[in-house]
Amino acid sequence: MSKVAIFIAEGLEEIEGLTVVDLLRRAGITIDTVSISGSLKITGSHQICFEADYLFEAYDFDTVDMLVLPGGMPGTKYLLAHSGVNQKIKEFYVSGKALAAVCAAPSVLGQAGILDGKRATCYPGYEDKLLGADICYEEVVTDKTVITSRGLGTAIPFSLSIITYLCGKEMAEKIRDSIQYNH
Repeated sequence: MSKVAIFIAEGLEEIEGLTVVDLLRRAGITIDTVSISGSLKITGSHQICFEADYLFEAYDFDTVDMLVLPGGMPGTKYLLAHSGVNQKIKEFYVSGKALAAVCAAPSVLGQAGILDGKRATCYPGYEDKLLGADICYEEVVTDKTVITSRGLGTAIPFSLSIITYLCGKEMAEKIRDSIQYNH
């Protein structure tokens, strides 16, 4: 079964992070929350507090198939400024491992040069940070090993696209039906 790490930063958009965690776990995918903030305790952009599974510095990324970057502010700014996050996403991209980012977080991929020549989407107003990308306005865009999405309102289809990528369409449809998501 696949294993995913989702980066958790202070000020992330809680729904974009926790929806991914919830739906992937329902699909039987191991997903670890990895704090980049130096503490396991995280406060999201809407003052919702929760605890990450691991600290970035203590996490073994060699066992992971995909990295996920949730958006939100100032969470996305912290992802962009974190040299370890940038190093890991570049390593994953070069090795052909999957990356997924939602809302403003695709800008982190864009500024790392990962979206050059790829179709991608993001939260409105961040398009100029998707350097080299073919900008799309769909809810979710999958281009080979990179999945991007537009924002909180697309958290469910974003998560289902990740499940489709890792487990296939049948599993994604099973999860979609189980949560009564009829879109």
